[in-house]
Amino acid sequence: MDFSRYADAQPPDRRLRQPARVVALLLSLWLALPAHAANPGYDRPGYGFNPAVLGAGDITIEQGLPDWSDDRHGGVRSSLYTADSLLRIGLGGPLELQLGSSPYNLLRLTGAGTNYTRHGRGDSQLGLKLALPSSIPRFSWGLLSSVEFTDGAPDFRNQRRHYLLGLELNLQANASNALGAYIENVRAGGKTSTTLALSDGFALTRRLTIYAQTALLHLAGQGSGCLAGTGLAWMVTPRVQLDTGVDRRLGGVASRWQGHLGVSVYFGR
Repeated sequence: MDFSRYADAQPPDRRLRQPARVVALLLSLWLALPAHAANPGYDRPGYGFNPAVLGAGDITIEQGLPDWSDDRHGGVRSSLYTADSLLRIGLGGPLELQLGSSPYNLLRLTGAGTNYTRHGRGDSQLGLKLALPSSIPRFSWGLLSSVEFTDGAPDFRNQRRHYLLGLELNLQANASNALGAYIENVRAGGKTSTTLALSDGFALTRRLTIYAQTALLHLAGQGSGCLAGTGLAWMVTPRVQLDTGVDRRLGGVASRWQGHLGVSVYFGR
């Protein structure tokens, strides 16, 4: 969901300092760009995506610093840290190309006699976003389709390719309040997982937005669950956004905790 429309912790492992270097590089590249830019917004943070697409040839990089999830099963605690990366490229018209991966992941399993640590790269994904036409100025919507391959490290690799189709609906209720709904269908190995997420964003200032979200999940072969969370998005400049947030499981198969920390940089002309 896009929160930039309103704008005019140390990692647990030394190897996770790499995303900080990525941030420094992104910000240094941004400083070399002119200040004016027509930024259509970002897909981070939260569930769903920004229905608007980048202009032809424009680029946005969105980076987790990292994102994190925590769960417990049978006395074993599972902690996963993921430096998700998303490269968005405007194709012109209503289309946008997306290339994603998680170049670094750290998994830790502890408790009940278990002490297991692994790290490595996650799967790659290729996506295409379509901004759908709307005759209502305050309403926007879009489709996102993607395929996630099985090329990651063994501990972070899907067993089969995942095919995703997502629909995002956004309504700018007033100058300070934006509502969103996201519906997702993921197909893998003949089984289907679904997500329905609702969000509400409120502009505290012209640069700082707080949001709340809730999601209902159905994971193929595992069951259903739900979670709720909140977070902040800060437009540091018209080109750079920082975000943070946390989600808590309310019931079912969702992760017990999810944390989010990221930066997004727009490299438009």
